[in-house]
Amino acid sequence: MKETTFRKYCVLLASILVMSGIASANNFPKEGNFDFTSCWSGVNTELSFSRGYSGTTYEMTGTQLSNPPGGIFDKNTFRCVGMNTMINGKLSSSNICEAVDADGHKRLTQFYFKPDGTVVREMVAGTGKYEGMTMTTTVTTLGTFNPIKSGTFQGCNRQTGTYKMK
Repeated sequence: MKETTFRKYCVLLASILVMSGIASANNFPKEGNFDFTSCWSGVNTELSFSRGYSGTTYEMTGTQLSNPPGGIFDKNTFRCVGMNTMINGKLSSSNICEAVDADGHKRLTQFYFKPDGTVVREMVAGTGKYEGMTMTTTVTTLGTFNPIKSGTFQGCNRQTGTYKMK
């Protein structure tokens, strides 16, 4: 076999293997476990009225990496908007997030932050393969980082649980 023909054959074979790997990576079981780390950066706007009364709105964007790599939700990107209020010294906080995968399929989730510090995540809606998906999630805060600029924030969390597709 000529060297150029051999190279063309190798390139074609490598392309087929890569493409079949990509195709199979997007075919996850209809139900299973997930484990991913999300990291984000965002900006906030504060309204400080007086002691015990304040509000903050924020927007953040980030990425998700599955543990181990290649799992469901791996390399998804997301955007969240949220609001925190302090009324009579009692904090209320929630946000809504849109995540998108490499195929353009989306998930919409809502997060509630309880006074005891726990986070509740609720699957609201999905498009494409995520339409009708249900999830149970445990969120573990991995911490925040020093702001790179006033009015910004950065942090990460780990999310584990189970999912079931329609």
